[in-house]
Amino acid sequence: MHLPCRNLGAEDGWKRRHIVTHRILVIGCGSHGQRHLRCFLRTGRVEAAICDQDPRLVERASGKHGVVGFNDWQTALIVHDPEAVVIAASAAQHVPIAAFALRHGAGVLIEKPLSTTLDDLPAMNQALAGSRAAAAVAYVGRFLPGLAQMREFLRSGAFGAPLQVAASAGQHLPTMRPDYRETRDAFLESGGGAIHSELTDLVDAVQWLVGPATRLYCEAACQSLTAVEVEDTVCVTARHGHLLAGYSLNQFQAPNELMIQVHCQQGSLRFESHRQRWSKFPLGADAWEHHAAPIDQDDDPFVALAHAFLDCLEKKDTPICTVAEAERALRFNLAAHRSARESIMVTVD
Repeated sequence: MHLPCRNLGAEDGWKRRHIVTHRILVIGCGSHGQRHLRCFLRTGRVEAAICDQDPRLVERASGKHGVVGFNDWQTALIVHDPEAVVIAASAAQHVPIAAFALRHGAGVLIEKPLSTTLDDLPAMNQALAGSRAAAAVAYVGRFLPGLAQMREFLRSGAFGAPLQVAASAGQHLPTMRPDYRETRDAFLESGGGAIHSELTDLVDAVQWLVGPATRLYCEAACQSLTAVEVEDTVCVTARHGHLLAGYSLNQFQAPNELMIQVHCQQGSLRFESHRQRWSKFPLGADAWEHHAAPIDQDDDPFVALAHAFLDCLEKKDTPICTVAEAERALRFNLAAHRSARESIMVTVD
């Protein structure tokens, strides 16, 4: 696949000599942090350092990637003096770290979800308002080429207004992350559970396509995973203004699949991540018309995300998720949890 990011191979020597190098600090050496580290390094545009409270993880990551390692993020901010911080720590730490970094003049790329509570958001938003630094949240779905191409077609208005969305996804978490019981995936406060860790990707994608949700009803349960106290199955019925949407997701199904269908006045659109394509079906047609959107390597969308954030540091426009958009996704998550807990319809505000 050819993503909306630059190829910085040997043939681009002239471009490489003229690229601004950004000093970044990745906080968190878990799977998310290490992926961000290697993908930012792949851009050829950064000087990176890594930080985690576990010395073994830091030693392993710094040795593998040839970067400086730290065990305390506040010390790392002072010593490494980064232009930007990539925050891949526990979700409960995202906002406090971001607020601290912004107050010290560093930009922030925050792993999703933005948080698991709204409590610290006013302080972070105040720090953001008083800073000229860039701030964004790592919803990588925006850098899947098929989804981006389908969005462009949807926004053209060729099929008229969207009226309904059906979004579904799932994977077998024990296969994808065998140690899930010992990671943040097992704990609600650290961003675990199907809603905070996976449904939120679907929600951001749908809100990027058709606008923010306004109210919802959610059913959630733990039906398969063991030794956890978080949900692994979610069904949500929602309104996005006039539009109706249905979300279905689990963390135990055999295939790793994601599909979003948008049904409009004059036709239907479908994005299938697992098939690396998007499709359209005009009203009156006999079959789907498929458009391939291949991905060469699994990391490619994350490299595109890294490029987009670095472009933000250079004051360029990108499709990256803003903090305000991520806050809307967080409010959806919290409304879904409340709805499931109290068995009520909840306004997303």
